[in-house]
This record gives sequence, C-alpha cells and structure tokens, in this order.
Amino acid sequence: MNLLSVKDLTKIGREKPLFKNVTFGLDEGHKAALIGRNGTGKSTMLNCIAGIIAPDEGSVVFNKESGFSFLPQNPDFIPEHTIYQHIFEDSKKTQEAGSSGITASSSKLEIIREYEKVCAQIAENDDSPNIHAAFEKITKLMGDKDLWTYEAEVKSILTVLGITTSKGEGLNRKMSELSGGMLKKVALAQVLVEDTKVLLLDEPTNHLDIKTITWLEDYLKNTKRSVLMVTHDRYFLDAVCSDIFELEHGKFNRYKGNFSDYLEKKAIEQEIAENTERRIESVLRTERDWLMRGPCARGTKARARVDNIHRLINREKIQADKSFSFEVAGRRLGGKILELNGISKNYEKAASMSPVISDFSYIFKKNERIGIFGSNGSGKTTLLNMITGRIPPDKGEIISGVNTVFGYYEQNPFFADTSLTVLEYLKEAAEHITLNSGKTLSAGQLLEQFGFEGKILHSMVKTLSGGERKRLYLIRLLLSNPNFLILDEPTNDFDIFTMSVLESFLQDFPGCILIVSHDRCFMDKIADTLFILEDDGSVSGYVGKCSEYLDYLEEKEAQQKKTERAAQTAQTNTEQAAQKTQDAEAPQKKTESAKKRRTFKEQKEYDSIEDVIFEKEDRKNTLEALLSGGETDHTKLADYSREYSALSEELETLYARWEYLAQLEAY
Repeated sequence: MNLLSVKDLTKIGREKPLFKNVTFGLDEGHKAALIGRNGTGKSTMLNCIAGIIAPDEGSVVFNKESGFSFLPQNPDFIPEHTIYQHIFEDSKKTQEAGSSGITASSSKLEIIREYEKVCAQIAENDDSPNIHAAFEKITKLMGDKDLWTYEAEVKSILTVLGITTSKGEGLNRKMSELSGGMLKKVALAQVLVEDTKVLLLDEPTNHLDIKTITWLEDYLKNTKRSVLMVTHDRYFLDAVCSDIFELEHGKFNRYKGNFSDYLEKKAIEQEIAENTERRIESVLRTERDWLMRGPCARGTKARARVDNIHRLINREKIQADKSFSFEVAGRRLGGKILELNGISKNYEKAASMSPVISDFSYIFKKNERIGIFGSNGSGKTTLLNMITGRIPPDKGEIISGVNTVFGYYEQNPFFADTSLTVLEYLKEAAEHITLNSGKTLSAGQLLEQFGFEGKILHSMVKTLSGGERKRLYLIRLLLSNPNFLILDEPTNDFDIFTMSVLESFLQDFPGCILIVSHDRCFMDKIADTLFILEDDGSVSGYVGKCSEYLDYLEEKEAQQKKTERAAQTAQTNTEQAAQKTQDAEAPQKKTESAKKRRTFKEQKEYDSIEDVIFEKEDRKNTLEALLSGGETDHTKLADYSREYSALSEELETLYARWEYLAQLEAY
C-alpha cells in the first residue's frame, strides 16, 4: 500500500534549483535514505515533505490513514516544559503544521496521555468521585481501543532510550536541564511513540551514544513503519535501508538496495558514463575534421549529420564532483605531549555530588589515536573541556607539553557573527596559509581547496547548510596548525564524501588525535584504542576498534545472562532436592504422631493456590504462542521473553509450595 507520494517537487536554492521535478513514492514498510553532498538540499527536501517549508513547485500527498512523524535535525523545545509535556503534549502542536492537511497527531496517544494524567492525579491522593469516574471511563476506553499493548510499547521505548526508569520515573525533568544527547533522545521518543505509519528522520543518529544508535538501528530495521531519513552513518545505512535516494547536481536518482549496493552501482554507472564520454569525444574528433573541411550540407544526409554533430557538442556532459582535500603544514610534537594526573570532576545531582570523571591518569604518546566511548551524560565532552582548559578539574592536574598546540573541534561551534561572508570569516583568522609542500595559499584559494568556490565565497555564514558551516569551522581550526587534534562529534552534519576526505586527512595526520564520535565506521577507521567512561566515573581502556568493543560487550552480556540462568537453575535444583529430602524424612520424624495440620492462613492459601497456578499456566501458554507466532517487533519479543522467564520461575516456586501444602491435613 502506498503511504507517501511526491510528485514534481522543486525548490530553488541560492544560485540554481536545489532539486527539480522530484517524483517518488513510499510503500508500507519501505526504508529509504536521502543522501548527497552538503548543500544539495537533503534537509530542505525533507522539510518540504513534512510541510515545514513550502516547495516552489510540486505536491506531497500522504495516505489519509497513515499520518507521519517528523524528526528535524535540530528539534525545537520549550525550556520550561517537562519531558512529559514535550512528548505527550507538544507533539500535537508540532505536527499540526503538516502538509496536505494531514497531521501526525495520534488519537491513541491522546487517550494514553489522558490515562497517564488521571493516574498521576490518583497518585497525588486525589480521592474525589470525579477522578474515580474519570479513571473508570478512561480505563474502559483503553480496553475498548485495545491500547494496553500500545501503552506498554510506549513505556518500553522511553525506558530503552533511558528517558524513564523501569518504574516510569523521570518524565518530570525540565527540558532545559537535559544534555544534547538526552534532548535528541526525547525528540526521537516523541516521534517513535506517535501512532503513525511514516517516519521522516533528519540525522536521527546525531548526538546519540553508540549503544542507543545500535538499538535504533534494530528498531527501524524491524518496524513495519515506512522510513525516509537523512543520515551519514554508513553502518546504519547498510543495516536499515532498502532504497537509496541520491541528490546530485539538482537531479534525483533512485538506487535499489542498501548503501553498499549503492556504491557498487554508482561505480559501474560512473565507469559506463566515462566510457561513453570517451567514445563520443573520439567520434567528435572525426566529425569536427569533417566540418572543418567545409562540406556541402544541402543534402538531407549531410544536414542530418551536421545536426547530429551539434547535438553531440551541446550534449549534457558528466559533471565531475569538485574534489578537495584537507592539508596543513605539520608542527613537531615535543618529548612531553600531555599528562593527566589523577583528575576528577563532580557535578551536583539531586542534592548530592556525583562523579563524572574520577581519579583518571594518563600520559599521551606520539601519534596516538584514541576514541572516547560512553553513554550520553557519561562525561565525554567534560573530559575534553578539562583537557583543553575550558573547565578546571576538581582534583588532579593537567600538564601540556611546551610544543603541544591543541586544535579543539567543538560539538556545537559558535559563530560570533553569522552576517560575515565565508571569505570574511576565514580572513579573520589568517589571510594566508603555508602547506606541507611549502606552497602559500590565500584565504580564497584555501576555501576553494576545501570545496567552497564561486558565489558561496561571498554568501553570509548564516545562509550555509549545517554541514557547510561545520566544514568552514574546521578549515578555520586547521589554520592554527595544531599537532594535537581533539574532535567532539566531528561527523555531525557532514556528508559522506566530506567524511571520507576527513578520514584520509586524519589517517595521515602527524600528531595525536582524541575523538568523541557516535559514528562507528568513522571510529573504526581512526581510533585504535578506546577510553571507556564507566557509570561510576572511572575510565578504563580497550585496545582495539569500536566495533570489536561492541562485539565484546555483546558476548559479555550473553555470557552474563547464561551464568545467571545457570545459577538460577542450580538454586532451583538445590531447593527442590532439599524439599525432597525434607519430604522423605518427614514420615520418619512423625512416627506415631498425626500428620501436621494446616494453619488457618495455610488453609486459605491452599484453597486459592491452584487457581493461581492455572492462571499463570494459561499466561505461559499464551506467551509461548506469541513467541512462536512470527512477531517481528524486537521490543515486544524481548518483553515476552522476560515475562516468560519470570513466569517459569514463579511456577516452579508455586508447584513446590502446593506440594508442601497438599501433604498437610486440612484445617
């Protein structure tokens, strides 16, 4: 079933159309990614589809029963609002601006929102008749609409993303108190919990930690919802997408398959185009010689030949992408580079001091490439800010070498004056730069080497796309000629091509590199050692790639679960053996005495325990059917599996208790 139809969509950019006459559709369950270089209009197209920006031409139509949810690249929020208000109350207001009159407001979500509101009032000891009447009404509505499972899914998403605890706590935190990563998680949760069939996601992995990205990857891969997203995460693209939509030179190209399939097809396509171009040029050389001889073109064949020559000369030629590279003059590192001696940092949380970094020491060596791994809020940026002197440590000392020059690429770079042109912004730092080769370049020439050319040099910074701004910031940073690069999420907003160029530069960089990145492919290529930031503030090390560490964590978790199951089984077997021994010894101890009678309490328990056992056995049978019924939602399957395991343990205990009570005489 078709859920989204885009027809002849056109949007004009700074100098020419960003895209023109784009037509495509999304069917139910399709997962597509929109890729292209920075500034080609990926986010603009997504905003046009979501109805945030009006296209210059064309139409966007959603299936009236599907609805859509839109995650912008930089979600807006009201600082005073709580997480609950943002997710359950702001979503309707945000989405009512949708195109074609379609909103992503979820009637199911509204009912759940009302249910949670009534429950909160009851929890606050509101015992009025009106509240109880409202509770009965909303509970009945939840049952009639079959929303109990949906509510459980919503709570599961909030818990998995770390927004709430397993008990549902945490929704009362203010949006202004949240870190960048947590803000993105809340925005993502708002989109995922809505009852819609189409997800429009602009850079969904930005600011998320690697574990959360892995979870989101599994969620999108298994969900029945359709997805159209903009992302530069190559592992993510490979795992999730079944279609790649490319914006290139204002044209829209569609490729079936994931990102790896796209690269193969693109290479073949490029080779065919280059061979065709060579053949045409070879033909034209002969034809131009014929024209130079001044043939008589009065005959029909001769005129047709001349027309064909002009068509070949005026053909649309291959537009080769402007290549660029990152290059700066090297600066020598000294014997002492950087020493961290017992540094610690605490932040106040809930009226107590919580360690973010605790007693961390390390001596950096030449040409080290170290990645920092940790969940959102674990202190990755805090560690970088301490190293670069942005904030002081509470304890310990940081000693930099005399020749150490930091180049700190901040996660959210600050542009003091966005009304400056691109050229003016760079000239503020330096008029000229000398490269490794000894060649001196002006600011304008340097910008051209980094892919900025033409009218864009005289465009204001505020008119640049997010990726273009980040690239400009990086150029200015490299003008300082650093020998110790500290990069905090350098891949956010960069297109895949720019990331490949940056990777090549960093692999050849003659200095130290310390990076924080959520992009697993980028981390694998650059870092060969990891600093692991633990929950208790300690920092441990891992020698190896990021993907290897993730595999290690997965194996460790599987082994831990296996050990726990074995321990539980051993404990159950021990208890059963002890019970059997006790049962066998009981007749010998009683000799002539009568069988022990049940107490009044035990009699009541005995009268009801069979019903409890039957009820739990029925639920166990239901769970077995659900687990083997072809369900594809991994969140549901995980919940079913956990409940099944817990239920099996409860039944073992109940069986043993029933056997014990059954041997006693009635009260």
